[in-house]
Amino acid sequence: MHMAWIRQVAGRLESRYQYSGTVVYNTFPWPQPDAAGRAAIERAAEGVLAARARYVDCTLADLLAAHRALDRAVDAAYRKAPFDTERSRVEYLFALYQQLTAPLLPAPAGKARRGRA
Repeated sequence: MHMAWIRQVAGRLESRYQYSGTVVYNTFPWPQPDAAGRAAIERAAEGVLAARARYVDCTLADLLAAHRALDRAVDAAYRKAPFDTERSRVEYLFALYQQLTAPLLPAPAGKARRGRA
């Protein structure tokens, strides 16, 4: 989820992402998992760490199964239905961002009432 966000909002220098606290990290809509979701993410993260410990010389591609399990657990913290594409992830994240930031916007000014002449 976070990499989908980065690919949309982070700047680039050549082919590298420019990760900024104010533009990327502070704007990322973090999930609010319940206790079961948090436990699932923790178990999946521990699985990634265990796989890395067993296979020190492996690449991320070699550890793909553990990382995919973690991705599924994080996705489930956002919503129950799986995300089919990166576009659906990004659309969901931007909708969530809009929902989270809407209370921060000033209320729209109402039309001024005209008195009788």
